[in-house]
Amino acid sequence: MAMSYPPIFINKYLAEKVSEQFDGNFTLPFFPTLPTDIDALTETFPLSNGTFAVYDRMFKYRRQPFPHIKSEQLLYYFYKMQGDSELMMEVSQKAYDLLDREDESAQELNEWVRALPRNANGTISFGNDPTEFHPVFFHKMKMYQLEETRDIVDFGTARTYAGNKIIIDYDYHQVV
Repeated sequence: MAMSYPPIFINKYLAEKVSEQFDGNFTLPFFPTLPTDIDALTETFPLSNGTFAVYDRMFKYRRQPFPHIKSEQLLYYFYKMQGDSELMMEVSQKAYDLLDREDESAQELNEWVRALPRNANGTISFGNDPTEFHPVFFHKMKMYQLEETRDIVDFGTARTYAGNKIIIDYDYHQVV
């Protein structure tokens, strides 16, 4: 059964567009928030240069009587494991440039979603994953950074991870 899950489209869009900004020599993996071994993740994705994103979907209170337009937020932590944090800052800035233009960002994302190949029933799948997603239409998007940057110290080693906390705020509806 297909599901409506807007974060999948935002994550795939950001991964593709950020990679293009680095001439395809960089991948930005996205992982849902759950307990994880950061070292194992970065070893699995060597082209990420130690940079990756962890996200969490947050539903928002509906303030309008029309129930079909939903408002949500994605909370992203961009992490950088090795070397300085410059690459993480560049990735954060590129994401900001892509997603902080209200309806213009939404229009560009909608064009990208429209260009994705559809299954026979009109849903969208990514790669070898059999999960099917209903396409969504984004109305507006904005992005902001919380006034904090995290340094996470792995006390088992002398390794420090840098992190950047960003929120993407968006409105959407499911395309039928």
